[in-house]
Amino acid sequence: MGYSVTSSSAVSAHTVASVIVAVVEGRGLARGEVGMASIDLKNPEMVLSQFADNTTYAKVITKLKILTPLEIIMSNTACDAGNTTKLFSLITEHFKNVTFTTVQRKYFNETKGLEYIEQLCASEFSTIFMEVQSKYYCLAAAAALLKYVEFIQNAVYAPKSLKVRFQGSEKTAMIDSSSAQNLELVINNRDSRNGHTLLGVLNYTKTPGGSRRLRSNILEPLVDAETINTRLDCVQELLQDEELFFGLQAVISKFLDTEQLLSVLVQIPKKDTAALRSCNTQLLKAYYNSLEDTRFGIILEKITSVINDDTRYTKGCLSMRTQKCYAIKPSINEFLDVARRTYTEIVDDIAGMITQLAEKYSLPMKTGFSSARGFFIQMNADCSTLPNGQLPSEFTKITKMKNTYSFTSADLIKMNERCRESLREIYHMTYLIVCKLLKEIYEHIHCLYKLSDIVSMLDMLLSFAHACTLSDYVRPEFTDTLAIKQGWHPILEKIAVEKPVSNNTYLTEGNNFVIITGPNMSGKSTYLKQIALCQIMAQIGSYVPAEYCSFRIAEQIFTRIGMDDDIETNASTFMKEMKEITYIIQNANDKSLIIIDELGRGTSAEEGIGICYAACEYLLNLKAFTLFATHFLELCHIDALYPNVENYHFQVQHVRSSAGNKEKIAYTYTLSKGYTEEKNYGLKAAEVSSLPSSIILDAKEITSHIAKQILNSTGRRALLR
Repeated sequence: MGYSVTSSSAVSAHTVASVIVAVVEGRGLARGEVGMASIDLKNPEMVLSQFADNTTYAKVITKLKILTPLEIIMSNTACDAGNTTKLFSLITEHFKNVTFTTVQRKYFNETKGLEYIEQLCASEFSTIFMEVQSKYYCLAAAAALLKYVEFIQNAVYAPKSLKVRFQGSEKTAMIDSSSAQNLELVINNRDSRNGHTLLGVLNYTKTPGGSRRLRSNILEPLVDAETINTRLDCVQELLQDEELFFGLQAVISKFLDTEQLLSVLVQIPKKDTAALRSCNTQLLKAYYNSLEDTRFGIILEKITSVINDDTRYTKGCLSMRTQKCYAIKPSINEFLDVARRTYTEIVDDIAGMITQLAEKYSLPMKTGFSSARGFFIQMNADCSTLPNGQLPSEFTKITKMKNTYSFTSADLIKMNERCRESLREIYHMTYLIVCKLLKEIYEHIHCLYKLSDIVSMLDMLLSFAHACTLSDYVRPEFTDTLAIKQGWHPILEKIAVEKPVSNNTYLTEGNNFVIITGPNMSGKSTYLKQIALCQIMAQIGSYVPAEYCSFRIAEQIFTRIGMDDDIETNASTFMKEMKEITYIIQNANDKSLIIIDELGRGTSAEEGIGICYAACEYLLNLKAFTLFATHFLELCHIDALYPNVENYHFQVQHVRSSAGNKEKIAYTYTLSKGYTEEKNYGLKAAEVSSLPSSIILDAKEITSHIAKQILNSTGRRALLR
């Protein structure tokens, strides 16, 4: 294997991340064709992807952001000294806290990848062969990934035990990582630990699998209206049938410990499918039929014939040791039964010996245990109560913390060693029995993958229904129009004491470009983010915060929000703006939703207005739905040239103080037709009131003069060229 690079902050991320991803790119004419393979070390499922990406590699970065990998594997040829590929540079730039490992190019072998899949893929998922047999790059990535996982884990996957699926990029909407960050979909920009995100608003899941599914759906919403409506039908039935909702919630809650294999398999509850028996929605009926699979009974019978019914994952090293010792039922293996009797006798002898020592020295001794020391003697006593203030000489390895003594003796050390030898025999024989049991279960393993899939989907749908019960959400419709009646911001609702002010939105193909104006703090940014969040909620199958809503399916969601520079990449505010708008222009299509909150503010007013005009005129040639917030009021006059442009503004009220000598601005947060008549050009009310009036007048005159120059047709055309 090649070299590995890990940043110091990666250690904390590793506690939650468990996905390893292999990435490979075509060479020569195939450059831009990318293959990916990922596997979760906690969940035996391998996901393959292959797609064509452009020079920004936005799809690759977005997919990796969704996977949140523990480690990324690439070919050593991608980072040769002096010949590093652009893809490698971009990935290392975006994932500074992730371990990067390079392996020799020969391990990225598509033939070997197909052989691995034929060997490891469970028979029920064998249709994957048809999907990937010509996808050479994802097969090559799969070969390198499986070889590497074998290497680091020093283990191989059992034949016909792995779930393998191909995930293209055409069935989901594209949200680039910058937009996901701007909209605070899964991480809050101010504090990454709080839940003021769209994920935080919708996440009432009970299982880790449900939470992961919800997160990936938010970052990659669906684009198939039929699938979305099927989900919405399920949510609607859950809301209408309280017994079904609470019954399913109770069942799903039982899967909290599913990651502990023995515990899960013992607890597969056949009777709990009754919760779905009376459902009407086709998807829920299909889930009910799947859970009636006879293979669950076969697996349960095999497990209960070998594993004790009360075997559980428990806390505490001694309790866990006991659970592991007695996990297998008696009479399965005579040698195991003898070894366990021997272990029990040794433990009883240790307890008896410590009791005798306590009586011999008249001291309050009791048995202690730790994974490092094994059994030892513990005693709570004041030093003054001991003869000569010391313990008897036969005791060794004495430690004291306050009035608690911990120590051992030569005989106890010997008995601990006998205990460990006995345990090694028990664990080895238990391991062989469990391996034999698992081998018998492998042929029925598909139903367990199906169970995991059903549980995570039901968990997510229940979470959507739960969110609806806490607020007045409405079921969305899907048409060729974006129409929201009295919609509000879902995250703001969670934070605010009072319900946020609601507003209307209306865009059609003939009216697909909206310019929004208004002073700072009037609500422009919140409103724009609100529309994008509602669109995403609708496309993942959730109800939406509004009185009524209709959406056109968006294949891509772009945002350009914020006015910060980026020190890490040495990019000024203006440079960042230009990169973001260039990315939107290069990738947007007729089915995109585009949100632009300020453009051209990182340069002079004259250049800023010219750039805005040029960007608007390009986007106006598309049928994409675009919402553009600006402080350049001169831009509002573009509606005279383009009939598909509408102007809206956020109203403010001017309130005079009781003395009549000061004027303040009261924000209504209400959207109205037309452009704003406010002339403070984005200055906050507090800023305006604190500045001398002469400065405000001079600023207005300068901006007005620039505006006249820009609106002059000759000057404008020259700028656009």
